[in-house]
Amino acid sequence: MKKLISFVAILLLTVSSFAQTQWKVDPYHSSLNFNISHSGISIVNGKFLDYTGTLTTNGEALTDARFNFTVNVESINTNVEKRDNHLRSADFFEVEKYPKMTFKSTKILATGKPNEYLLYGKLTIKDVTKDVIFNVHYGGTVKSEQGEKLGMKAETTINRFDYNIDFDPAAAGVGKDVNIIAHLQFAKQ
Repeated sequence: MKKLISFVAILLLTVSSFAQTQWKVDPYHSSLNFNISHSGISIVNGKFLDYTGTLTTNGEALTDARFNFTVNVESINTNVEKRDNHLRSADFFEVEKYPKMTFKSTKILATGKPNEYLLYGKLTIKDVTKDVIFNVHYGGTVKSEQGEKLGMKAETTINRFDYNIDFDPAAAGVGKDVNIIAHLQFAKQ
């Protein structure tokens, strides 16, 4: 009987150490932003308003975490309706043909600095999938009456030409590099 109890205790400890936690992005406390050079003299900021995202963690750290995001490209917003409509057109995102962009992580590595990670994954825009690496700052977790929350900031830079967003091929008016900055809060499920 003593061996059986010991076996059950070890089994429970083993299972709990591999327990996964599911998180869902909280759109009320998150933002998916980008900025790009305009005419080489200024920056245009924008964001996407409609997106979903999940995170799966093992334990307290982000090590072995998995991210999945889907963005409704039509929700692009630069606060200029004429520009937003142009960005939705075939010159840029071609939203009628390619309504979604997605990100799926492949691995995450601690950098050695406290709360800093490199998030590797596949970003798909206009049916073109490329490897990207986000610099992630992990803000930690907090418990409240509304449940447990997890926060982070993720940043990367992509070349829009890699995704067939090739309006202004000389990049004289619209820069080629797009900075992506995601401020994310996840709610524990």
